[in-house]
Amino acid sequence: MGKKMEVIYEILESILPFEFMEYAFMKNAFLAIILISPIFAILGTMIVNNKMAFFSDALGHSALTGIAIGMVLGISNMNISMIFFAIVFALLLNFVKNKTNYGADTIISVFSSIAIALGLAMLAQSGNFNKYSSYLVGDILSISHIEILYLFLAFIAVGVFWYFTFNKLNVTSINSTLAKSRGVNTKLIDNVFVVLIAIIVMISIRWIGILLINSLLILPAASSRNIAKNMRSYHLISIVFSLFSGITGLIMSYYWNIPTGPMIVLISGVIYFITFGLKKVVKE
Repeated sequence: MGKKMEVIYEILESILPFEFMEYAFMKNAFLAIILISPIFAILGTMIVNNKMAFFSDALGHSALTGIAIGMVLGISNMNISMIFFAIVFALLLNFVKNKTNYGADTIISVFSSIAIALGLAMLAQSGNFNKYSSYLVGDILSISHIEILYLFLAFIAVGVFWYFTFNKLNVTSINSTLAKSRGVNTKLIDNVFVVLIAIIVMISIRWIGILLINSLLILPAASSRNIAKNMRSYHLISIVFSLFSGITGLIMSYYWNIPTGPMIVLISGVIYFITFGLKKVVKE
């Protein structure tokens, strides 16, 4: 692993001969953004298509409860407790949403509110809230080699999922009855999708932050949707916007001494409003 990373570092230094690339933490962060940006872009397009923006936000909030439960159970690796709780949270939310007549936004808000309140209460009661408050904003500069490997595996998993299930997810989002008539197991596809979102959100929380994770998932996809003329361009433009925001945000955060996550979100926000202004011009 170490020798492979050294080779990758040398390639990065030759491609980007800038001052900030002299530091190992910046190289790690750059690699992480190269991997995580397409993941967020692809998931984001599917989340926006399926009108699940509030869902991914609720998942982010549930991370605090996952951390608190892991702390109570004495689990040293918080990723394990967060992922386990997020999967249960996502599947339960999906189940309740499909069993009631209330709007999806109402059910999601109920689950989100309870999750964040429970997490805050448990952490405050134990006196450990300050210890984990860094999860609110995140720090991608702290990412390690092994965590980059996890991101690479996540990148492959999302790519495989997108390749095999996108058409089924798309037709389900348009008309679930039509999807069922074509033999699509809509419940299975939906549950697998929410579990995948849960896993990706949880493994990214420590670097991106609970308060920002949903923004990085939704903004590139929403910006792309403003100007994309077809489904292919929708995905491609979302990936381009996500990569541009991530790389530019990392570089600007280094020189301006601003946390990376907020800087990336600000750039994504600017792109959204630019594309919103160009929406009618591009699509006419």
